Amino acid sequence: MHALLTRAIQYKQQTAIISGRQSYSYGALLDASGQFAHVLLAGHKDLNEQRIAFIVDPGVDYVKVQWAIWRAGGIAIPLHPKAPAASHQYIIKNARVSQLVSSPEYQADLAPLAATQGLRLVPTDMAVPVDTDLPEIAPDRRAMILYTSGTTGAPKGVVTTHANITAQITALTQAWAWQPTDHILNVLPMHHVHGIINVLSCALWSGATCEFMPFDAHQVLRRLGEGSISLFMAVPTIYYKLISAYHTLDTTVQDAISAGLKQMRLMVSGSAALPVSVLAQWREISGHTLLERYGMTEMGMAISNPYRGERRPGYIGQPLAGVDVKLMDENGHAVVEGEPGEIMVKGPNVFKEYWDKPEASKASFTPDGWFKTGDVAVLNKGSYKIIGRSSIDIIKSGGYKLSALEIEEVLRSHTAVADCAVVGLPDDEWGEIVAAGLVTAQDGLSLDELKAWLALRLPGYKVPRIYHVMADLPRNTMGKVLKNELKQLLRAHT
Repeated sequence: MHALLTRAIQYKQQTAIISGRQSYSYGALLDASGQFAHVLLAGHKDLNEQRIAFIVDPGVDYVKVQWAIWRAGGIAIPLHPKAPAASHQYIIKNARVSQLVSSPEYQADLAPLAATQGLRLVPTDMAVPVDTDLPEIAPDRRAMILYTSGTTGAPKGVVTTHANITAQITALTQAWAWQPTDHILNVLPMHHVHGIINVLSCALWSGATCEFMPFDAHQVLRRLGEGSISLFMAVPTIYYKLISAYHTLDTTVQDAISAGLKQMRLMVSGSAALPVSVLAQWREISGHTLLERYGMTEMGMAISNPYRGERRPGYIGQPLAGVDVKLMDENGHAVVEGEPGEIMVKGPNVFKEYWDKPEASKASFTPDGWFKTGDVAVLNKGSYKIIGRSSIDIIKSGGYKLSALEIEEVLRSHTAVADCAVVGLPDDEWGEIVAAGLVTAQDGLSLDELKAWLALRLPGYKVPRIYHVMADLPRNTMGKVLKNELKQLLRAHT
């Protein structure tokens, strides 16, 4: 049995999940997942790492299915219910999925896909007699495949073992001081490590309660303001929406919500760079300095600001326990403090392989086993600061290497800019030129005024030369900006 489930036994009477205004104990989850594991086994003794995809809304059924797949010896592949059919088909075909589990309401829509792919389509409410023992699952067996967001290329299936997942969970529960008395509100999609590991799995490992709630900015604000939630984790886009919603409320309601927020013990931001302006606004509202951390699908979390101690705005902190980190230049040499380098990670949290891509797997590691993240950072006074992703956020213009994230941070500090993203576009003379997609906070943004304002805050070679105002930036389901799509939009605009 997965170590997460073994730990659940000691908390059998405690509330594990609140979903749809109903509470479910750890004991009920163990019973339900054990029953459903037999549905998946269909008379066999062990799934032997069959890939089982599931499309289930966040809530108690999601957890039941995830645990059942693990208990039956399968590899869990969570799919986003709102993703397009082509995305589901790509993953199912790529992973050679044998069974597709879904909530009853999705069955009719998924039946054609299951038929064309030769899948067994299993509803979450299916039950069968329990007629065999569940298999013993070794820690080194494959447990889950999560597909990368595809922000810089085609999605790849990231394979993690049960041991990898355990290492990811224990590093965070230790670093963030999780307790059985904790109660976390989960509003995140459940096909990504942020929701699966950082929120759900850490809560259930600790004997805490995970409450699921669809995201609505006003409802989430009110729930957080009630004072019974102790932790909250979200992406920067969600915090931005909460801030916007807060400012639509009258001062009496604002004061009540702020009082409730101040009773919480921890708030975390991740999955994308947190604008310093959003951090400052949320601190004013909640009294909390958001804890920023750094991770990837391939390794869970690797670096975190301290739970106790100074959290430096714009920095991601120090390596988690059991995780080794170093920065390397383009020639494979370690860099000195203050110089940029690619983040290299080694530890039991790092994934096993990319599914069915041995060459890509090999290319992602150095000969001595360091995982090459592709992210560039600097180390300053013991804390790491992300400069950007080497493939998309480092712009090579006129001999300079520019950080798109640095330029974005300055742009966001202008009162008329609600959000932005910066990319480099090919240019014969400069190699690349800086281009910006803008979402305005008010009508009538003067680009000439913005350029003059930027010229006082950035060197001329960092000031964008191309601007395009849009209703919103192209994003994936986690709120990350799809910069390759943005490049195409900006090229079409020029």
